Amino acid sequence: MLDLLKLRLRHGFQAIPDIRNAEVLSTFRGFPLIDESKCAEGCLEYKNVCPAGAIEINPLKIDLGKCTFCGECERVCKNGAIKFTNKHKLGATGREELLVSSGTTFEEYYSGAIKTKKEIEKVFGRSLKLRQVSAGGCNGCEMELAAAMNVNFDMGRFGIDFVASPRHADGIVITGPITKNMAPALSDAYKSISDPKIVIAVGACAISGGVFAESSELNRKFLDEIKIDLFIPGCPPHPLTFINAILEFLDRK
Repeated sequence: MLDLLKLRLRHGFQAIPDIRNAEVLSTFRGFPLIDESKCAEGCLEYKNVCPAGAIEINPLKIDLGKCTFCGECERVCKNGAIKFTNKHKLGATGREELLVSSGTTFEEYYSGAIKTKKEIEKVFGRSLKLRQVSAGGCNGCEMELAAAMNVNFDMGRFGIDFVASPRHADGIVITGPITKNMAPALSDAYKSISDPKIVIAVGACAISGGVFAESSELNRKFLDEIKIDLFIPGCPPHPLTFINAILEFLDRK
């Protein structure tokens, strides 16, 4: 027992101490900076290369809800009209907020992307239990959500946890594009959570269908009937993206 205590003391505090101001690697692809003035006239190469159809033109925009952050558009755009930064705080409470236009800075995006509500803070501010449903996902988002609970990120210290049963949950986290087979299970899980409850869509697949948006094997009617409270883009999102979006949504200072 003494040896175990010594070992624990030697390990110290392993979690990121200031998770709100933590930075990710410079190679991480996060918020895109767009400068339409640098576009070559008539160039559609970056639009055509996008696997998820996330790029709009006239005016030039990137839909973070569709974007897989593959970086192909930045690679083919020789004039630097699109450049990804490593800014990872990408969550938003409105679907329209995920449309990033030319000239939009990260600070402008971040300041208005997540709109908090007093009732959300009052009900869920101290403790938030979430049931995660993988609705046909590839396990990329699921692995990052699992990492959010590890010793490095330690989301549980903020009173935010994933639970095994929707009966114990305050909200549902959706990953994956919602396949026909998983649509009934997702609906059942949602109905099993008592009111009031929140719904969080994590990753490009959950938000828009991602690269599978045109597949005939999807059934996304659930999203036509249920309001999404928080969108967290990425393919997959970084654990810090998820944690910071939740903390911001709960108005945790």
